[in-house]
Amino acid sequence: MADAHDEPGTATLPPMGGMTLYPVPESVARARRWFRKFADTYDLVCSIDDCVLMLSELVTNAILYGEAEDAWRVRVEWWRLGEALRVDVHNPGPPTDVHLCDPDANDAHGRGLRLVDGLSDSWSAGPSPFGGTVVSFQVNDAWKP
Repeated sequence: MADAHDEPGTATLPPMGGMTLYPVPESVARARRWFRKFADTYDLVCSIDDCVLMLSELVTNAILYGEAEDAWRVRVEWWRLGEALRVDVHNPGPPTDVHLCDPDANDAHGRGLRLVDGLSDSWSAGPSPFGGTVVSFQVNDAWKP
């Protein structure tokens, strides 16, 4: 199977699924439900719970840190790259602000990308083709060969 894209925002094939969310906390639960329905349809062999956790963290970050002068949305897309699963989360925030944090034990925020870094096979951030930022994670061997 051809790769959908090599870098975030360089799609050559349509995503397998996706959704557009309002930047409100309830959208995190909506994204989790939608992804679980997607996973049931495509018979993924990777940890769905890990994927849902990573998706939750990226959508939460998009809602917390996305910024725009006008009304805006968070866009989520998932792709098949050979046997790998890639999930992209787009928001209108500046791409230069995405980085791993080293939170103190008492910090309420700052662990989301650390979770993604630990659970995914790879992750990346960069400019979104929709404007703003796309943060992605990839899980290799998500489908049976």
